Amino acid sequence: MRDFNCPQCGQRLAFENSLCLGCGSPLGFSLDERAIVVVGAGSRLCDNQHVAQCNWLVSSNCGPTLCASCRLTRTRPSDSDSASLPAYGEAEAAKRRLVLELAELGLPLVGRETDPEHGLAFDLLSSAERAVTTGHENGVVTLDLAEGDDVHREQLRVEMDEPYRTLLGHFRHEIGHYYFPVLVTAAADLNRFRELFGDPDTDYQKALDRHYAEGAPPDWESAYVSSYATMHPAEDWAETFAHYLHIRDTLDTAAAVGFAPSGATLDRPQSGPAAFGRIIDLWLPLAWALNMVNRSMGHHDLYPFVLADPVLDKMRFIHDLCAADER
Repeated sequence: MRDFNCPQCGQRLAFENSLCLGCGSPLGFSLDERAIVVVGAGSRLCDNQHVAQCNWLVSSNCGPTLCASCRLTRTRPSDSDSASLPAYGEAEAAKRRLVLELAELGLPLVGRETDPEHGLAFDLLSSAERAVTTGHENGVVTLDLAEGDDVHREQLRVEMDEPYRTLLGHFRHEIGHYYFPVLVTAAADLNRFRELFGDPDTDYQKALDRHYAEGAPPDWESAYVSSYATMHPAEDWAETFAHYLHIRDTLDTAAAVGFAPSGATLDRPQSGPAAFGRIIDLWLPLAWALNMVNRSMGHHDLYPFVLADPVLDKMRFIHDLCAADER
């Protein structure tokens, strides 16, 4: 995530700001410019400004009334659903961070408006009214808005023996499923996927049943980024993809605020065969430092994961696919 400043007075801004606390200028985020700009002639804030806490800009002339991120949401709580709207706003805030990172990486973002059958869409639903399963199917990412509730999310994290569980993490995992058929298209890439992750056509239900009956193998840390990644090659891919996004965005933010060198920022990426190694060389000491800072504050480690060599091989494959798709 970049560092932002008010273009009028230079006040430092957060990604979510819609008003400068220094000079009072009305602000909005422009995805095209990758910057927070002053709202002016020809632009206004997204129609979801209030209901989804959205500070992204749209054209004030004829055109979409929702921003590029909000337009990807296919289903959401109604404006009268006061119980679910706060969680919906939190989910959209996390999704905007996801969309910006995907755009920074140059990954294609094709919505249902362009591709009605396979385009990307989000169903943000509340399990308070019906059963909701967070997941992905044929381009549609479904998220249970209850994941925005700290108590509910922490209870599930403990029950599922997860070291980490966040809204943004869910989005990054599910978007990994979406990008598998988008990125792994060449025969050579599919063969490499099988070498690293296994057969993607393995029976999913049997794998799911086995995982919840037997759990992860005792030595899973030597080849997988998480215990859930051991369940099926598709989940291994999605978990590894999510961690790749975690690492790239956190490095980008750390560089923007001066905590890390600028060598792996998203707007000036490393290139060539040595790029991924450089990214990991920057990431490992940063992750260690952030974990130690968290411990100093009495918190658990910020990044409680081990990146074994087989995990890094999988992540390098994902990096190469993403870099090859940059536009």
